[in-house]
Amino acid sequence: MKLDNLFFGVFQITMKAVITQSLPRNVWFLGFVSLLADVNSKMIQSVLPLFLVSVLGANLVTVGLIEGIAESTASVLKVFSGALSDYWRRRKELAVAGYGLSTLVTPLFAIAINPAWVLIARFIDRIGKGIRVAPRNALVADVTPEAQRGAAYGLRQSLDTIGAFAGPLVATAILFFSAQNFRLVFWWALVPGIFAVALLAIAVQEPPQTSTIKHNPLQWSALKSLGRDYWMLVLVALLFNLGNSSDAFLLLRAQQVGINTALIPLSFVVMNITYGLSAYPIGALSDRIGRLGLLVGGFALFALIYLGLAFAQAPWQIWILFGFYGLYLGKTQGLLLALVADKVPSNLRGTAFGLLNLVVGIVLLPASLLAGILWQQIGYQATFLLGSFFAVVAIVVMIGNREHFGRASVHRRK
Repeated sequence: MKLDNLFFGVFQITMKAVITQSLPRNVWFLGFVSLLADVNSKMIQSVLPLFLVSVLGANLVTVGLIEGIAESTASVLKVFSGALSDYWRRRKELAVAGYGLSTLVTPLFAIAINPAWVLIARFIDRIGKGIRVAPRNALVADVTPEAQRGAAYGLRQSLDTIGAFAGPLVATAILFFSAQNFRLVFWWALVPGIFAVALLAIAVQEPPQTSTIKHNPLQWSALKSLGRDYWMLVLVALLFNLGNSSDAFLLLRAQQVGINTALIPLSFVVMNITYGLSAYPIGALSDRIGRLGLLVGGFALFALIYLGLAFAQAPWQIWILFGFYGLYLGKTQGLLLALVADKVPSNLRGTAFGLLNLVVGIVLLPASLLAGILWQQIGYQATFLLGSFFAVVAIVVMIGNREHFGRASVHRRK
């Protein structure tokens, strides 16, 4: 088959999958909640490393420590909130609590006077994320037919990324018109956070319970029933994230190459445009052709991007790499969630999502700390080459165990 015919065939499958999807309204509402919440979080995250370094005088190790502690906290809590949502059979209330806590702590960034304040704010914000993510992801699977899961997670990710590039755009505009007033960015970030919590509380409906029998989802028999396919997926995610340090280092690399400070938040805009445009069609395509090849391609793209960041010398090269970084996210984030939903029983979905995030969170702190130490002691190239290396290791393990990444059997889906 000619290469152009192959691309045309893939394009036809993708567009047919996108056009014919009729997804539940809960998926759309959850997507819009994520959109608003990401405007809030990305307004903060797109300027926070620069605020820490240029205003509060933090060094790179401190930046890595704050980000590592914050993200690890979120990941540890996800397993408990996911398990609680499986036991309680109520996912919406936990999601509301998580989004509400993150919104409530937003003003703390605006009044921070030293890095310790930022650490506290990020810690509480990530507690909120840890509470909401696993129940929300399980809720998407609860209301979506299996044949549409890739599309459902892709749609939620696409809507999420609209907020993820809108947030930095708003932050950039505020910095531009306020003579780089970082604190004003944080105050304005409070507004979309409030709207996100209100929409979730009012519009999203909890699906009816299919059983009133409660089981402890963290007992050994329940964890064992998650299956070998699921645990192999967890292993691959762990290996990959050993080199996937905080996005704060991407922003600092952009500044190092010479991109103006006021324009650096736009890097998230570029990243999330390609992320948002690719996540839904790639998710829908994975429902038709399978997820393994697309996921391997996403990890390979990450390895090349980090290799490029290690050797880039000009601002235009950084902008291109950020665009491809968004494509990597579109090819991986929704697919990982869909694979988890494929592999585990419905009554353990929250626990499965939480455990995956726990394992990833375990390595986030050392990964971010190591990235900061390597950058400070050896140089920025060491930070990004390490990330590229671990992505390749994850690809090798995944290909070597490809039988664990196919579709779930009929028995496993029940």
